[in-house]
Formats: sequence, structure tokens, C-alpha cells
Amino acid sequence: MRCSVETPLGPVRLEEADGAIVRAGWGRVEAPDDSPLLRETVAELQAYFDGRLTRFSVPVRHGRNDATGRVFDAMRAIPMGETRSYGDVAKDVGLPAQAVGQACGANRIPILIPCHRILGSNGLGGFSAPGGVETKVWLLRHEGAASLLI
Repeated sequence: MRCSVETPLGPVRLEEADGAIVRAGWGRVEAPDDSPLLRETVAELQAYFDGRLTRFSVPVRHGRNDATGRVFDAMRAIPMGETRSYGDVAKDVGLPAQAVGQACGANRIPILIPCHRILGSNGLGGFSAPGGVETKVWLLRHEGAASLLI
């Protein structure tokens, strides 16, 4: 099941399977489906972008039981308004920093799994969303992490 929600960054599409969000991305779904979970996720994303939500509660399943899955779980544990470096996450999950960067790039559920909260040791690092690093900066400022970007 799929739907999309309008956000300040453009439309975000959501995909649900077996009672969890399994994919999110940039774009619009032309023939949206309806389900309680999709409605709840849309409501949470709207509240997030309105500044009324600081932690997502909808079930998310990234489908990884490997090192990448450990990185995704570590990302989900980073509170809104905070960031970690690739190296910090690497230490937490026992991987090289490069593997953390690769996991961020493989994230199929951005925003809900907040890869934008992972920064390089000497800069922002990358971001694969439309708008690239500018979108990452927008999300971090929205979350109150702007002082970290100066």
C-alpha cells in the first residue's frame, strides 16, 4: 500500500507492508491507497514538519539484520535536534565510518530513519535526497540543530 504527503520539501511517498512502513522517498503517488498506518504516518509527518512532533512512533521495518541494520537502528536512536558523526556511529555499531556512510546512502526510509542526523567529521557529509546537502541542512535547522551547522 502506498500514499504520499505534501511537505515543505516536496511530496514524500510512503509504502506500507505487513503493518510497518518499509519505504519512504521523494515523490508523489498518483493512485494512493488508504490504511490506518498510512494515515497515522501522514499525520506524524505533518506534525513533524509543523514542529509538533519530536519522535516518530509508527512502526518502521528496514528489513536488514546485518551491519547496515545496526546502523539504521543507531540512526533511529539519535534524538531530534542532535547529530552524530559517521565515526561516532561507527564506534557504536563496531564498523568502519565508511560503512556507516554506505548505510546512510542505502537508507530506504529517510526522515523516519534520520540519516540526515549523521555528519562528517569535517563537514556535513552527503545526502541523497533531491536538493542534496541543502535538504539535509533544512532538516537539521528544522529540528533545532542549526547551531551545529555554523
